[in-house]
Amino acid sequence: MTTMVGFLYPGYSAEDDFPRMESLLNAAGDDVLLPLVHTDIGTDAHRVDALLEMGSVDRITAKVDELTGAGAEAVVWACTSASFVYGWDGAGEQVRRLAASADRPASSTSFAFARAATALGLRRVAVAATYPTDVAALFVDFLHAAGIKVVAMRGSGIITAAEVGTWGREEVLRLARAGDHPDAEAVLLPDTALHTAAWLPDLEAAIGKPVLTANQVTAWEGLRLLAHTAAPCPAMGSLFA
Repeated sequence: MTTMVGFLYPGYSAEDDFPRMESLLNAAGDDVLLPLVHTDIGTDAHRVDALLEMGSVDRITAKVDELTGAGAEAVVWACTSASFVYGWDGAGEQVRRLAASADRPASSTSFAFARAATALGLRRVAVAATYPTDVAALFVDFLHAAGIKVVAMRGSGIITAAEVGTWGREEVLRLARAGDHPDAEAVLLPDTALHTAAWLPDLEAAIGKPVLTANQVTAWEGLRLLAHTAAPCPAMGSLFA
């Protein structure tokens, strides 16, 4: 029986990761659909004020009927920065209101990172972010609230998701290597605007430990909401292995 999870994705950057992940999972023997719709982001900027507006419930729920009407059984806000920017409690309220609007289980990418790290038994991680340092620091605070210690954090100072979406394999590998730390059990790349789905095994091979990326954990979280156990899929990294 096909499992369908719907994703609310802000703007246009790395949305093609989702059909790629759907294909990878189904090629491994699964039966999933991962449709998405694009939300209106307002100002494309990794700034606190812009992110608070981007993640406002009115914006993220405006397209939810398109997903539920298509048959999505759960809905995930596929954005890290415009969820963790609200803090742990605020991000929880954001998800509760999304679930009420959708009348479906719901979550967000920030919670996906926390739950994926917990599922892998990770206690110490490094964060390699595309964001400016002040925004990346808010993600560190969010992870600390989840009981996950961040032993190193690197921000890249990129303001727009549009620029992040232009990065290719070499830029992503460079980011992961630069953000790693000897004490980290994994490296987290927290931006759904960053293409990573094609390079998950390369990322883990490059640094010799699990790598959790935003779009990867977002897909995993959607399936987790439905208690769907994905078929082993090494192409999707350690989280799906």
